[in-house]
Amino acid sequence: MGARTRGELARVTADLPALPPPPGPRRVFRDDAAGTAMKVLTTVWLCLSLVNLAVWGILELTVGGVHPWWLYVAVPPGAVLGALHAIGTGRPDRG
Repeated sequence: MGARTRGELARVTADLPALPPPPGPRRVFRDDAAGTAMKVLTTVWLCLSLVNLAVWGILELTVGGVHPWWLYVAVPPGAVLGALHAIGTGRPDRG
């Protein structure tokens, strides 16, 4: 309590334990077969959804009045992937 400089404070606090290392990046998928499958399926779903959205957007800009059909391609598989992730398939353990 009587330390007035950083040097004095360093001597007083020298025996305290070091700070723990900062946590690494948070993982979304496990490093096993289920995690790899979910990673691949999610990547394929995202790519197909984005391609269909881009095609729909080009048609909407050029032709106009195009029904948003890309939702029929994106939503059902996305719902299945979301449900699988929600029940824990391929998700890392909380710890």
